[in-house]
Formats: sequence, C-alpha cells, structure tokens
Amino acid sequence: MNLARIAVEKRTLTTVATIILLVAGAASYFGLGQLEDPEFTIKTAVVVTSYPGASPREVELEVTDRIEQAIQQMPQVKEIESHSRAGFSHIKVDILPKYKSDDLPQVWDELRRKVSDAQRNLPPGAGEPKVVDDFGDVYGFLLAVVGDGFTYAELEKHVDAVKKELSLVTGVARVELWGVQPQCVYLDVAPARLAGAGVGVKEVAATLSQQNTVVESGAVEVQNERLRIETTGMFQSPRDIAELMVRARPLGASEEATRLIRVGDLARVRRGYSEPATAIMRYNELPAIGMAISNQPGVNIVDVGRALEKRLAELKADLPIGIEIEKVSWQADLVAESIRGFMVNLGQAVAIVAIVLWVSMGFRTAFIVGVTGLIYVILITFVFMKGMNIDFQRMSLGALIISMGMMVDNAIVVVDGVVVRMQQGMDRMKAAIEAATQPAAPLLGATLIAVLAFYPVAASPESAGEYCASLFSVVAISLMLSWVLSVTVTPVTCMAMLPQPKEGAGQDAYGGAMFRAFRGILRAAIRVRWLVLIVFTALLVLSFIGFGFVNKMFFP
Repeated sequence: MNLARIAVEKRTLTTVATIILLVAGAASYFGLGQLEDPEFTIKTAVVVTSYPGASPREVELEVTDRIEQAIQQMPQVKEIESHSRAGFSHIKVDILPKYKSDDLPQVWDELRRKVSDAQRNLPPGAGEPKVVDDFGDVYGFLLAVVGDGFTYAELEKHVDAVKKELSLVTGVARVELWGVQPQCVYLDVAPARLAGAGVGVKEVAATLSQQNTVVESGAVEVQNERLRIETTGMFQSPRDIAELMVRARPLGASEEATRLIRVGDLARVRRGYSEPATAIMRYNELPAIGMAISNQPGVNIVDVGRALEKRLAELKADLPIGIEIEKVSWQADLVAESIRGFMVNLGQAVAIVAIVLWVSMGFRTAFIVGVTGLIYVILITFVFMKGMNIDFQRMSLGALIISMGMMVDNAIVVVDGVVVRMQQGMDRMKAAIEAATQPAAPLLGATLIAVLAFYPVAASPESAGEYCASLFSVVAISLMLSWVLSVTVTPVTCMAMLPQPKEGAGQDAYGGAMFRAFRGILRAAIRVRWLVLIVFTALLVLSFIGFGFVNKMFFP
C-alpha cells in the first residue's frame, strides 16, 4: 500500500493532520447528542371510531369493515387487526418494515386520506374516525407534583403553570400530564322526586344543554362601527345550575298545570371529579399529578436534564408552601452514568493493553499501540459520529466497547513488524514503511471481515435493525479508522518514538521461549493435519447443531 510510504515521507504533514483530527475529536465528544436508547420509529397506527348505541355486530359491519376495505388499498400495509365492541371500533395498522422513518409521514398522510374517504360511507351517528400515529415519543423525565392539603383542582392550576414554563426549556419537545382528575358537576336526584314533580331526566338535560351553549348572537351596525352582541347566562358555578328553571307537569295534569321549578329544588347540585377515576397517581401516599417530559431528536439529554433542573429550582421558589416537585425518573442521570461507564471502560482497555504490551514488548511499544490504536481511533471516530448524526446511546457505546478489542490488532501488527525489522538491523524509515506496507492488504481484508460480520444487524428491515443500526455504523467507522491509522500514523509514531535496538542486532526476534513453544505446537499440528481438520470440522458441525438449542430474544 502506498499510504504508508506517503505518510512516512510526509510525516510532518501527517502529524499536523492527526493533531487537527484529535482536536476535532475532542470537540465532537462534547457536541454529540447523549441519549439512553437510539431513536427509532414505530411503524404502527391506530384508527378509532365511536358509534354510540350500536351493537358489536353493527359496529363491525357498518364501521370497521368499511374502514378496513379502504385501508387495504394501501400497498404499504403489512397487517390490519381490528376489534369491534359496543359503540366503538379499534383498527391497528402495521406498515411493511421496508419503509424507513423518512417515509412514514407520507404513509400516515395517505392513511388519513383513505380513512377520510371511507368516512363518507359510514352510517349516521358514527363519529369521525381518528388516526393516531405518534407512538414514538419517549418521556425520559417523569416528575410528581404533590400538594399536601391541596385539592386536585388547586394542584392542577399550579401544575399547568409549571407545564407551560418547562415546555419552553431548550431541548424539550412535549410535556404531558398524567393523573389529572377531570372536574364535573353532579346532580344528585331521586327518581321518585322527579316523577312526583312531573319532570323527566331528558327535560333537565335538554334545558342544561340549551342554556350553556355558545351561539352567534349577531351584531348591530351603528354608523361606521359594528358592535358584536354577546349573550350572557353561561354557567359560572354550580349555584347557577341550581337556579335554572325547568318546566314541570305532573303525570295526567293538563297543559295549564305546567309550572316552572328550580333545578335546585329537584336535585342536589355539587362540584366533584369524574367517577370512577381513570387514572390516579400518589407519591409517598399523597395525591399527585405526574408530568412526563420528552426531548427533541438529537439533543444532549444530559444538558436537557441540567436545564430542567435549573428551571425547576427557579419555579419551586414561586410555588406555595405544601406543593413539592419530586423526581420519579430522570433519564439524564442514567445517560450520564452510561457515559461515565464508557470512559471507565476506555481507561481500563488502554491500561490493559499498555500493561500487556509493556510486559511483552516494552513501554514505548505499549504506548504507541495504546495511543495510535485506541485513543486516536476513538477520538477521530467521534468526528465521524458527529458528521453522521450518531448520538451517544446504548448501541453506539456498546459498539465502541466491542470495537476496543479489535482496534489494537492492526497497530500491534505494524509496531511489532517495525520492532522486528529494526532488531534485524534494517534502517528505521525502511522498517516503518515495510512493516506497514507488507501486511496492509491482509489487515484490510481481516478488518473488512470483522466489519461485515455486523452488517446483517443494520440490514434488517425490522424495527430491531433500525434500533441497532448504529452498532454496525460505529463498528465500521472505528475499525476502518484503526486500519487507516495503523498504516499512516502508527509507522510515523514508531519512527519518532522507538529506541535504537540494543547491541546484538540481527538476532532472531522469534527465538524466545514462548515462540519456541508455539512453534512446537504448530509443527505437531501440521504433522497430524488431517486429524486436526477432522476434529475442528466436527466441532464446527456441533456448534451449528447446538445453536438450535440456544434461547433467542432481542433484549436480555
């Protein structure tokens, strides 16, 4: 390969370029997004339609079937699953895995058009079908707002104010509330009392609905001005409902016997919460409302966590005594711990490589391999990750840790070749060029094989492939960089740092006890090579058979 010769002959330029890339790598490290899991899309949508009063069979025949037939015209659909029950239709639509995240917005638009076309054929009384496709939001931050001595209504008022402020924090996408108790007004009445007064439940409900509607009341034009007329009478409190008058006519009485009667004389009007509650949250045995916060794509989740903590500290000072905001789950802490774990693994990997090579090959050799084979590769990998919008997350960090064991292989081969040739009396520059040039092609082949071993993970069209795509990308980037640096930067570093061989140059570099033992094993294996081939072929067959008994699952 000519890369090694060019790098050695222009070693000053190579050194400057390497330093620039290292600085860029350090800057990229602080600029990369940090997430717990990689972003991926859920290729499923749900179409829900209400049909009050209809039986499950009527819902199936008159609503679900008609919407399904419209959806089935889409070539992107993989599977449709529907459930029809009294008054409600639920259709789940799965899209073919080959459609990527960039294609889904157009797919969902076409789904909405098909559903809208099918709506014209729905029976009277059926509600408007709703398409729900936003299942991809991940709420990494969960807060519990508790109020000792506060009602849910009072607590919700303060939570709404906090929600508005947190929605403005940089990096926050959505803030959703959970455990909010819907307020309502109850009219408690005995049926016998209504019957005695000659008032039906439908009459009361009709009167309430007519009284509390928003209608266009018109306008009055005065000269050059137009004055809008606004009607009054909207309910402001339960007392207003109690004062409302309804017509009452006892059973069998004449029209003249019709009279007006207050709702408050027929029923007890009270404010309350919807019963039974659909969701209740308690934190440390106190009533609470949850706040779930999702982040924008590609942000540094650790920075978002810090910004949220800062804003929460400011908001807590304005809250009344008794209302506290507590953390339930905080994704930023988990991500920060993962990043710290990666840096610990990196330090351990460098230390292990340095110690092993120090013992076997000397300190300077260990230093060159550790720096050019690990640290340089990882820092420059950060530059490519930044350019390809690959964040720090579970898969990319795992890929870097997996790659560490293979990164140093190329550098070790080159450094060992330089050391051996220099011990044999070869010129320093010639030794560096030859040690990098001769094994360059075999090392490239071995590196490509290691990279392609991970390609099926990224090639999978399923959601698992999208989730694990960065595993292949980061492994490919880091291992290919390790090969490039091993045939460029490593020989230049060897020329600058390796000491001159001690007296006795020209001796056999592979004459040590360890090499002699290995040579003996190799010779024995060659003498009985057919037996060795048969044994290892049998082991290979057994491994394929045994693989069929291994349990398989996506997550451990």
